[in-house]
Amino acid sequence: MRLTQAMFSTARPVPSKTIPAVGGALVVALALPIFLLGGWNLAGWALGAVLWIAVLAVDLLLGRVQARTGNLAASGVAAFGLFFKAIALLVVLVAVAVTHPHLAAAAAIVYVLAYTFELGLSLFVYFGASR
Repeated sequence: MRLTQAMFSTARPVPSKTIPAVGGALVVALALPIFLLGGWNLAGWALGAVLWIAVLAVDLLLGRVQARTGNLAASGVAAFGLFFKAIALLVVLVAVAVTHPHLAAAAAIVYVLAYTFELGLSLFVYFGASR
């Protein structure tokens, strides 16, 4: 069996989301001094931070709802949550981009960096877990 087949076919327990969330929060916090030193608009940083926190809050809420439902219902809740988060995030960013494009770009950069770091840590924690 190839290594990639073994890596993706081995079941692992779902790890805690605490470490990735703290990592994303660290990225958001480290972006603040960069915005301050660069003389950039702090409203862009704040919007990106609020969007990232809002997505985390929706994830937390959906996680609690999924824990109380059966497998089929949990799949539906997960699908709706993924769809809702993406659409809501895009609606906010597009609405801001129409009136303040630089603000939306700054918010998107902060959000994307925090989300990407959080995703990377999630994968690291998941694949680093014992089988």
